[in-house]
Amino acid sequence: MLKVRRSWAYTRWFGWYSRRQFRRHFHSLRVEMPPELPGMSPGTPVIFYGNHAYWWDGFWSQICTELYFRQNLYIIIEYAQLVKHQFFTRVGAFSIDRSNARSAIETLNYATDCLITPSARQNALWIFPQGQIEHVDKRPLLFFRGTAGIAERVLKKRESIYLVSVVSRIEYLEEQKPELFLSFGSPKLLKKTEWSGLDSLTAFMQSATESHLDEVKQAVIERRFDGFDVVVQGSESINRRVEAIRGLFGKRRSTGV
Repeated sequence: MLKVRRSWAYTRWFGWYSRRQFRRHFHSLRVEMPPELPGMSPGTPVIFYGNHAYWWDGFWSQICTELYFRQNLYIIIEYAQLVKHQFFTRVGAFSIDRSNARSAIETLNYATDCLITPSARQNALWIFPQGQIEHVDKRPLLFFRGTAGIAERVLKKRESIYLVSVVSRIEYLEEQKPELFLSFGSPKLLKKTEWSGLDSLTAFMQSATESHLDEVKQAVIERRFDGFDVVVQGSESINRRVEAIRGLFGKRRSTGV
């Protein structure tokens, strides 16, 4: 497997690069963040688990980490993809190869070690349990059990772990460019005494993600964006530029210029 070779210089560059890409390709990146989430205990590790519907998934993890958290970010990427883009290991990525059972177990153990390693920062793992890109509205969601397997391993060595649902949805609204909606759920503190098995936790995360996605979809349909903060604003779309030019010429004609 490919392991993390973190470089803070690469990390800072990747944060800048991600913002640049979002400004270029999106009208805006909007984030919904519960106020209690950034206040999680730094001594307790956290797993952010979410749907996997877009090529962009993962790019926004670094931006959100910089804006809202003080964390050591880790993210799991398919081995075949990480081999092609190994610079991601410099910003916290490591690989998983589900076609190789021994390698997959090694990844789960490595992820556990990353989460329980003592640090002044909270250790955070970002994972997409679907394992592949699927349509945002596909139901039911089917998660691999690896995320629950990591949580189980952590709870054998720690008293608790946070689990946080995070979902994304891309929509074309009033702009030429799309808008990316990213929503975090409230943290669930899972204690060792509450462990009920891999299947139970996997089913819980599937259900939580489905409900979370449906809530965000309904908010978009009803144009309820008051809970979302615009964290990256893209350049103006062509339609806005045309409207500005028309307005300028209209103003000149009305003033006789």
